[in-house]
Amino acid sequence: MTHAPGLLLTIAAFLAVIGPLVFVHELGHYLVARWFGVKAETFSIGFGRELFGVTDKRGTRWKFGWLPLGGYVRFAGDMNPASQPDPDWMLLPAEERNRTFQAKPVWQRALIVAAGPVTNFVFAILIIAGFFIVQGEPGTAPMAGRIMPGSVAEKAGLQAGDLIQRVDGKPVDSFAALSAYVRAHPGQPIQVELRRGEDQLSKDLTPGVAVDLDQHGKQVRIGVLGIQAHADSVNPVRAVALGAEKSWQIVAAMADGLGEILTGSRSAKELGGPLKIAQVSGEVAAGGIGPFAFFVALISINLGFINLLPVPMLDGGHLLFYALEAVRRKPVEPQVQEWAFRSGLLLLLGLMLFVTFNDLSSFGLWRGLSGLIG
Repeated sequence: MTHAPGLLLTIAAFLAVIGPLVFVHELGHYLVARWFGVKAETFSIGFGRELFGVTDKRGTRWKFGWLPLGGYVRFAGDMNPASQPDPDWMLLPAEERNRTFQAKPVWQRALIVAAGPVTNFVFAILIIAGFFIVQGEPGTAPMAGRIMPGSVAEKAGLQAGDLIQRVDGKPVDSFAALSAYVRAHPGQPIQVELRRGEDQLSKDLTPGVAVDLDQHGKQVRIGVLGIQAHADSVNPVRAVALGAEKSWQIVAAMADGLGEILTGSRSAKELGGPLKIAQVSGEVAAGGIGPFAFFVALISINLGFINLLPVPMLDGGHLLFYALEAVRRKPVEPQVQEWAFRSGLLLLLGLMLFVTFNDLSSFGLWRGLSGLIG
């Protein structure tokens, strides 16, 4: 029986996910800005009143805020959310003004802004690449790599290295085909024909039953044998390529899911917020370092993906304005930017309230309150 993680583990796991990912995101902005000679005045993890911090020799204040739900880097000359400079900007000495964000050409400003989400993607790719280095690349052949202890496969006498050739008399030419057939037969007896060395063997077994989520987020029963695919060792270059491929698949799934929610084919109730992330953080942390590391990679990809959406207040919104500036050969009018960013702020606040309501609903809070009222 699995037990729900305690409150302290949940809080610690949540901070262990959000803190490093916010730092990585903002570090991307900071490093590219420093590369282009922009002075960073503040590097903050968290919002609100400063808890503690230190100022480095370049004059950058590195600090922690009391609300650990994000962070920011404030550059010299970047005085408000619309990236408009202070009116006194033109009065600065030329050398000092050249170190401000607004003094840089649009392509450099765009790279500084894009560096945050890109760094999140790179961070996730490296984590996933580490899994491939440690575990290897799953082979395509229907060969058993590892037999899970206590599984149906172990009880039936299957061994690592067994090559599955037929299931219920039907040839299987890949591990994916074997997995698909087993998943489709939960709790139903099947016959497996395999080759072990020079021997041909036949096994009668019944896949166990597990619960998974389909592409629409609904719970479905699936069959499981407890066999992991045979894995081939990979070098670091191949591991990074596989990490990038897996990350792209996750991004594509996120884009598809968002599209389905916007078109109404999936319920917006599936959207989760910080409370849900905190809950899942505790659950995966209780499962060990492996699942937790993969969850960090997943949230990092999610953070990069969301920040690239063309919504004012997000990095993608800034990039949209920079693209318009590049096409028009002049910045978008300040009043248009201010209106857009105010609207974006309202949108994000509304979305935050909505996902928090969803989170509380998933925890059963509203049902509990209705029961108390009733």
